[in-house]
Amino acid sequence: MNLNWDAETYDKKHSFVTTYGEELIGLLDPKPGERILDIGCGTGHLTAQIAAKGATAIGLDASEPMLEIARSTYPEVEFLLADASDFELDEQVDALFSNAALHWILDAENTVRCMSSALRSGGKFVIEMGGKGNNNQIMTALMESVSLIGIQMERPAKFYPSPDEYTFLLEKYGIRPTSVLHFPRPTKLSGPEGLRNWYVQFAQLVLEQLSEEEQTKVIVRAEDQLKATHFDGQEWTADYVRLRVVATKA
Repeated sequence: MNLNWDAETYDKKHSFVTTYGEELIGLLDPKPGERILDIGCGTGHLTAQIAAKGATAIGLDASEPMLEIARSTYPEVEFLLADASDFELDEQVDALFSNAALHWILDAENTVRCMSSALRSGGKFVIEMGGKGNNNQIMTALMESVSLIGIQMERPAKFYPSPDEYTFLLEKYGIRPTSVLHFPRPTKLSGPEGLRNWYVQFAQLVLEQLSEEEQTKVIVRAEDQLKATHFDGQEWTADYVRLRVVATKA
Protein backbone atom coordinates (compact mmCIF):
# COMPACT_ATOMS: atom_id res chain seq x y z
CA MET A 1 0.00 0.00 0.00
CA ASN A 2 1.69 3.19 -1.21
CA LEU A 3 1.16 6.06 1.19
CA ASN A 4 2.88 9.43 1.15
CA TRP A 5 3.55 9.75 4.86
CA ASP A 6 4.01 13.26 6.21
CA ALA A 7 6.56 12.16 8.79
CA GLU A 8 6.80 15.47 10.67
CA THR A 9 3.03 15.80 10.99
CA TYR A 10 2.83 12.17 12.05
CA ASP A 11 5.20 12.88 14.94
CA LYS A 12 3.60 16.16 15.99
CA LYS A 13 -0.12 15.38 15.70
CA HIS A 14 -0.31 11.59 16.10
CA SER A 15 2.15 10.92 18.92
CA PHE A 16 -0.46 8.69 20.58
CA VAL A 17 0.72 5.92 18.24
CA THR A 18 4.12 5.87 19.96
CA THR A 19 2.68 6.42 23.43
CA TYR A 20 0.44 3.36 23.23
CA GLY A 21 3.31 1.32 21.82
CA GLU A 22 5.43 1.91 24.92
CA GLU A 23 3.29 -0.59 26.84
CA LEU A 24 4.26 -3.27 24.32
CA ILE A 25 7.94 -2.83 25.14
CA GLY A 26 7.16 -4.08 28.64
CA LEU A 27 5.73 -7.26 27.12
CA LEU A 28 8.75 -7.58 24.85
CA ASP A 29 11.09 -7.25 27.85
CA PRO A 30 14.27 -6.52 25.84
CA LYS A 31 17.48 -7.89 27.29
CA PRO A 32 21.07 -6.72 26.79
CA GLY A 33 22.65 -8.64 23.94
CA GLU A 34 19.41 -9.51 22.17
CA ARG A 35 18.93 -8.57 18.51
CA ILE A 36 15.41 -7.21 18.02
CA LEU A 37 13.70 -6.22 14.78
CA ASP A 38 11.05 -3.47 14.87
CA ILE A 39 8.74 -3.90 11.86
CA GLY A 40 7.12 -0.66 10.66
CA CYS A 41 9.31 1.43 12.94
CA GLY A 42 8.23 4.80 11.50
CA THR A 43 10.27 7.63 12.99
CA GLY A 44 12.09 5.24 15.28
CA HIS A 45 11.04 6.31 18.77
CA LEU A 46 10.11 2.83 19.96
CA THR A 47 13.14 1.27 18.26
CA ALA A 48 15.34 3.65 20.25
CA GLN A 49 13.53 2.77 23.47
CA ILE A 50 14.24 -0.92 22.80
CA ALA A 51 17.90 -0.08 22.19
CA ALA A 52 18.00 1.87 25.46
CA LYS A 53 17.28 -1.40 27.28
CA GLY A 54 20.63 -2.73 26.07
CA ALA A 55 19.37 -4.69 23.06
CA THR A 56 20.64 -4.29 19.51
CA ALA A 57 17.56 -2.81 17.88
CA ILE A 58 16.99 -2.70 14.13
CA GLY A 59 14.18 -0.64 12.67
CA LEU A 60 12.55 -1.56 9.36
CA ASP A 61 10.13 0.61 7.39
CA ALA A 62 9.05 1.18 3.79
CA SER A 63 8.82 4.99 4.13
CA GLU A 64 12.00 6.92 3.35
CA PRO A 65 10.63 10.18 4.91
CA MET A 66 9.95 8.32 8.17
CA LEU A 67 13.44 6.80 8.16
CA GLU A 68 15.11 10.13 7.42
CA ILE A 69 13.76 11.45 10.72
CA ALA A 70 14.60 8.18 12.52
CA ARG A 71 18.21 8.21 11.33
CA SER A 72 18.79 11.87 12.13
CA THR A 73 17.19 11.55 15.58
CA TYR A 74 18.83 8.24 16.52
CA PRO A 75 22.08 7.92 14.53
CA GLU A 76 23.29 5.14 16.83
CA VAL A 77 20.41 2.83 15.78
CA GLU A 78 20.33 0.83 12.54
CA PHE A 79 17.36 1.48 10.25
CA LEU A 80 16.54 -0.47 7.09
CA LEU A 81 14.41 0.65 4.16
CA ALA A 82 12.39 -2.42 3.17
CA ASP A 83 8.91 -3.75 2.49
CA ALA A 84 7.75 -5.92 5.40
CA SER A 85 6.18 -8.37 2.94
CA ASP A 86 9.43 -8.85 1.02
CA PHE A 87 12.60 -8.72 3.08
CA GLU A 88 15.45 -10.93 4.29
CA LEU A 89 17.99 -10.45 7.05
CA ASP A 90 21.58 -11.66 6.96
CA GLU A 91 21.18 -12.97 10.51
CA GLN A 92 18.08 -14.03 12.42
CA VAL A 93 16.93 -11.96 15.38
CA ASP A 94 16.05 -12.98 18.94
CA ALA A 95 12.78 -11.07 19.00
CA LEU A 96 10.38 -9.38 16.63
CA PHE A 97 8.31 -6.32 17.56
CA SER A 98 5.70 -4.26 15.73
CA ASN A 99 3.30 -1.53 16.79
CA ALA A 100 0.45 -0.08 14.71
CA ALA A 101 1.99 -1.06 11.38
CA LEU A 102 0.98 -4.50 10.17
CA HIS A 103 -2.61 -3.53 9.28
CA TRP A 104 -1.26 -1.29 6.50
CA ILE A 105 0.32 -4.27 4.71
CA LEU A 106 -2.25 -6.07 2.60
CA ASP A 107 0.01 -8.98 1.71
CA ALA A 108 -0.35 -10.38 5.21
CA GLU A 109 0.77 -13.92 4.40
CA ASN A 110 4.08 -12.92 2.87
CA THR A 111 4.61 -10.51 5.76
CA VAL A 112 4.18 -13.31 8.29
CA ARG A 113 6.41 -15.59 6.19
CA CYS A 114 9.18 -12.97 6.16
CA MET A 115 8.82 -12.30 9.88
CA SER A 116 9.00 -15.99 10.68
CA SER A 117 12.13 -16.40 8.54
CA ALA A 118 13.77 -13.47 10.32
CA LEU A 119 13.04 -14.85 13.81
CA ARG A 120 15.19 -17.59 15.34
CA SER A 121 13.66 -20.71 16.84
CA GLY A 122 12.43 -19.93 20.34
CA GLY A 123 12.43 -16.20 19.58
CA LYS A 124 9.86 -13.77 20.98
CA PHE A 125 7.11 -12.20 18.86
CA VAL A 126 5.22 -9.18 20.24
CA ILE A 127 2.94 -7.14 17.99
CA GLU A 128 -0.09 -4.88 18.11
CA MET A 129 -2.14 -3.82 15.11
CA GLY A 130 -5.62 -2.80 14.10
CA GLY A 131 -8.07 -5.65 14.71
CA LYS A 132 -11.44 -6.47 13.22
CA GLY A 133 -13.76 -3.44 13.52
CA ASN A 134 -10.96 -0.89 13.83
CA ASN A 135 -12.01 2.69 13.02
CA ASN A 136 -15.23 1.45 11.48
CA GLN A 137 -17.40 4.34 12.69
CA ILE A 138 -15.16 7.23 11.66
CA MET A 139 -14.34 5.66 8.28
CA THR A 140 -18.02 4.85 7.61
CA ALA A 141 -18.87 8.51 8.24
CA LEU A 142 -16.19 9.64 5.79
CA MET A 143 -17.26 7.22 3.05
CA GLU A 144 -20.95 8.18 3.48
CA SER A 145 -19.93 11.83 3.15
CA VAL A 146 -18.12 11.05 -0.09
CA SER A 147 -21.20 9.33 -1.52
CA LEU A 148 -23.41 12.27 -0.51
CA ILE A 149 -21.48 14.62 -2.80
CA GLY A 150 -22.17 12.23 -5.67
CA ILE A 151 -18.87 10.38 -5.84
CA GLN A 152 -18.83 6.58 -5.74
CA MET A 153 -15.64 5.15 -4.30
CA GLU A 154 -14.54 1.87 -2.77
CA ARG A 155 -13.47 1.97 0.83
CA PRO A 156 -9.67 1.48 0.96
CA ALA A 157 -8.70 -2.01 2.04
CA LYS A 158 -6.87 -2.58 5.31
CA PHE A 159 -5.86 -5.79 7.02
CA TYR A 160 -7.85 -5.79 10.26
CA PRO A 161 -7.97 -9.50 11.16
CA SER A 162 -9.98 -11.34 13.76
CA PRO A 163 -8.02 -13.24 16.45
CA ASP A 164 -8.78 -16.58 14.80
CA GLU A 165 -7.76 -15.34 11.36
CA TYR A 166 -4.40 -14.03 12.52
CA THR A 167 -3.67 -16.97 14.82
CA PHE A 168 -4.22 -19.37 11.90
CA LEU A 169 -1.81 -17.38 9.73
CA LEU A 170 0.89 -17.21 12.40
CA GLU A 171 0.70 -20.90 13.21
CA LYS A 172 0.98 -21.75 9.52
CA TYR A 173 4.50 -20.27 9.65
CA GLY A 174 5.54 -21.69 13.00
CA ILE A 175 4.71 -18.75 15.26
CA ARG A 176 2.71 -20.02 18.23
CA PRO A 177 0.67 -17.44 20.18
CA THR A 178 0.65 -17.58 23.97
CA SER A 179 -1.63 -14.55 24.31
CA VAL A 180 -4.09 -13.02 21.81
CA LEU A 181 -6.14 -9.99 22.84
CA HIS A 182 -8.80 -8.28 20.69
CA PHE A 183 -10.11 -5.20 22.45
CA PRO A 184 -11.66 -1.75 21.91
CA ARG A 185 -9.40 1.17 22.74
CA PRO A 186 -11.18 4.51 22.28
CA THR A 187 -8.35 6.85 21.33
CA LYS A 188 -8.23 10.61 21.92
CA LEU A 189 -7.27 12.71 18.92
CA SER A 190 -5.58 15.89 20.03
CA GLY A 191 -7.69 19.07 19.99
CA PRO A 192 -10.73 20.28 18.05
CA GLU A 193 -8.91 19.59 14.76
CA GLY A 194 -8.06 16.03 15.80
CA LEU A 195 -10.49 14.18 13.54
CA ARG A 196 -9.65 16.38 10.56
CA ASN A 197 -5.93 15.74 11.13
CA TRP A 198 -6.58 12.02 11.42
CA TYR A 199 -8.40 11.94 8.07
CA VAL A 200 -5.63 13.89 6.34
CA GLN A 201 -2.94 11.52 7.64
CA PHE A 202 -4.65 8.14 7.65
CA ALA A 203 -7.42 8.43 5.02
CA GLN A 204 -5.27 9.93 2.30
CA LEU A 205 -6.18 7.16 -0.16
CA VAL A 206 -9.72 8.57 -0.09
CA LEU A 207 -8.90 12.27 0.04
CA GLU A 208 -6.31 12.22 -2.73
CA GLN A 209 -9.10 11.32 -5.19
CA LEU A 210 -10.99 14.53 -4.34
CA SER A 211 -10.42 18.20 -5.07
CA GLU A 212 -9.50 20.48 -2.15
CA GLU A 213 -13.05 21.81 -2.09
CA GLU A 214 -14.49 18.29 -2.06
CA GLN A 215 -12.11 17.25 0.71
CA THR A 216 -13.29 20.10 2.89
CA LYS A 217 -16.93 19.26 2.25
CA VAL A 218 -16.64 15.57 3.09
CA ILE A 219 -14.57 16.17 6.23
CA VAL A 220 -16.99 18.81 7.55
CA ARG A 221 -19.95 16.54 6.80
CA ALA A 222 -18.27 13.61 8.58
CA GLU A 223 -17.48 15.82 11.59
CA ASP A 224 -21.11 16.93 11.75
CA GLN A 225 -22.28 13.32 11.63
CA LEU A 226 -19.91 12.20 14.40
CA LYS A 227 -19.98 15.24 16.67
CA ALA A 228 -22.71 14.00 19.01
CA THR A 229 -20.97 10.68 19.72
CA HIS A 230 -17.25 11.27 19.16
CA PHE A 231 -16.58 14.87 20.27
CA ASP A 232 -16.67 16.14 23.86
CA GLY A 233 -16.32 19.81 23.01
CA GLN A 234 -12.54 19.70 23.29
CA GLU A 235 -11.29 16.46 21.75
CA TRP A 236 -12.38 13.81 19.28
CA THR A 237 -12.31 10.10 20.06
CA ALA A 238 -11.58 7.50 17.39
CA ASP A 239 -13.09 4.02 17.66
CA TYR A 240 -9.86 2.05 17.68
CA VAL A 241 -9.94 -1.73 18.07
CA ARG A 242 -6.62 -3.46 18.62
CA LEU A 243 -5.25 -6.95 18.14
CA ARG A 244 -2.29 -7.74 20.41
CA VAL A 245 -0.31 -10.96 20.09
CA VAL A 246 2.49 -12.40 22.18
CA ALA A 247 3.99 -15.54 20.66
CA THR A 248 7.08 -17.72 20.28
CA LYS A 249 8.72 -19.10 17.15
CA ALA A 250 8.45 -22.87 17.25
